Amino acid sequence: MGGFKQFLLRGNIVELAVAVIIGATFSGLIQALVTDLITPLIGAITGGRQPDFAQYSFTINGSRFKYGDFLNHLLSFLIVSAVVYWLVVTPMTRLISLFERDKATTTKQCPECLSDIPTEARRCANCTVELVPNSEKPR
Repeated sequence: MGGFKQFLLRGNIVELAVAVIIGATFSGLIQALVTDLITPLIGAITGGRQPDFAQYSFTINGSRFKYGDFLNHLLSFLIVSAVVYWLVVTPMTRLISLFERDKATTTKQCPECLSDIPTEARRCANCTVELVPNSEKPR
């Protein structure tokens, strides 16, 4: 039981739970935005008789296909995907590229063991080979 308690009280589990709750709430908010504002606006602009896409459907051999509800969910997915891309993926990509650029300017590769070492190093910390400037062969 102690291991389970420790597992639950780890910081990353709590952060994950908070992220899931916020994501579900955000998804509900976007779903309401699409269902209550965007699709009725599109229906009004296109001159549809029904104010909401969820009402759109057709029937074949007694089976009802609600393509309007699918359109609502598709619009919600596209909006959530765009928001996640622009507010999470793009900033993280920029941040990672900044860290990689900083790493590239402060480190170089050892010619013997190919590990990353500081650019000012005269000896590799991993394989202890002497590093000679001007790309000469190490002794």
